[in-house]
Amino acid sequence: VAPAELQKDEADDTQAGQEEAFTPPPPEDPELNINHPYYDVARHGIIQLAGDDSSGRKVITFSCCRMPPSHQLNHTRLLEYLKYTLDQYVENDYTVVYFHYGLKSLNKPSLKWLQTAYKEFDRKYKKNLKALYVVHPTNFIKILWNIFKPLISHKFGKKVTYLNYLSDLAEHLKYDQLNIPQEVIRHDENLRRKQKGKLPPVVKVPPPRPPLPTQQFGVSLQYIKDKNKGELIPPVMKETVSYLKSKGLQVEGLFRRSASFQAIKDVQKLYNQGKLSSTTASNSGGVLLTFLRPPPQPLLTFDCYDHILGITSVESCLRVTRCKQIIQGLPEHNYVVLKYLMCFLHMVSQESIYNRMTASSLACVFGLNLIWPSKGTASLSALVPLNLFTELLIDFYTNIFNSRTVPGEVLP
Repeated sequence: VAPAELQKDEADDTQAGQEEAFTPPPPEDPELNINHPYYDVARHGIIQLAGDDSSGRKVITFSCCRMPPSHQLNHTRLLEYLKYTLDQYVENDYTVVYFHYGLKSLNKPSLKWLQTAYKEFDRKYKKNLKALYVVHPTNFIKILWNIFKPLISHKFGKKVTYLNYLSDLAEHLKYDQLNIPQEVIRHDENLRRKQKGKLPPVVKVPPPRPPLPTQQFGVSLQYIKDKNKGELIPPVMKETVSYLKSKGLQVEGLFRRSASFQAIKDVQKLYNQGKLSSTTASNSGGVLLTFLRPPPQPLLTFDCYDHILGITSVESCLRVTRCKQIIQGLPEHNYVVLKYLMCFLHMVSQESIYNRMTASSLACVFGLNLIWPSKGTASLSALVPLNLFTELLIDFYTNIFNSRTVPGEVLP
């Protein structure tokens, strides 16, 4: 029965496809180089990095409408590219948003390909996938789910959420960071028009309140320094690093196993009120990562972004020297805080036999929390240089940070 229903669903798609021709892919990512190992697939923009969800986890989107007809896209290469992309981020928790609209008979992968894809995404990929949002599901998705149900574990099934409208994403993700294809937006508008009744009223967001004197999150390093008698290292960083150094260095999966979103929010609130230090390795690790992400400017500053992206074009033997040159240009305060953090992460990497967090693993977790572009979010093609740069800072900490000292700086 299922295959017959799938054929009917494909026929419906074909009819819909006659009304709307395949849309060419968007302009290529300017950071995407023709020497990229999967340039033939990556240039379509099917898979993209899209900011954070409401728990601070990185979001990866998959847009079916950007898939060209099957004869123009090697689906085996698409699967390899998807794995290649996730390999750069699966060390940390992540979320996937799947935009189903635009999957038609002319670009739809075979059932055999889908089965292969599910089997190839082993525990490494499924473990840290915390949520899979399927936007604009159709009968095809629901039928497919029933076909694959015997293969899908109950635990994985609980991670899947169907969303009928784009607005439903807002409660789970930072919606404004998503790079949603225009075709998907138009489709959503058409669905809304067909929906009976009035659209829900727009909720007015109250203006932001001024930060507390004890505020630690979402304010600049300068603000924290001014409110803490000129101390260069923010109290939240000093306390979490101190705790992790004494009790967390040999905790397996440190930074990979995050505490619950609510637990992190509770600790954040108390820190902002000047009350608390965190009490567990997962809390402290999560709090440290959360602290790095929200400030108005990243620790490595927007000015460094393009320079860091160029690290992969530098000869291997010269990369450490290039890293040193880049960070020498940082403002004094940013340099001191970065040095403090890298000193600690170097310690963590030295205990990787116990905690399984090598410099490479730590770079995957921290890279995008140290630097991001001034507009929009980092693209997938930026992940490799950003992670490589961070890995070099951790691995060659002593060499890179040995030539610049600042009065009053402290180390873990």
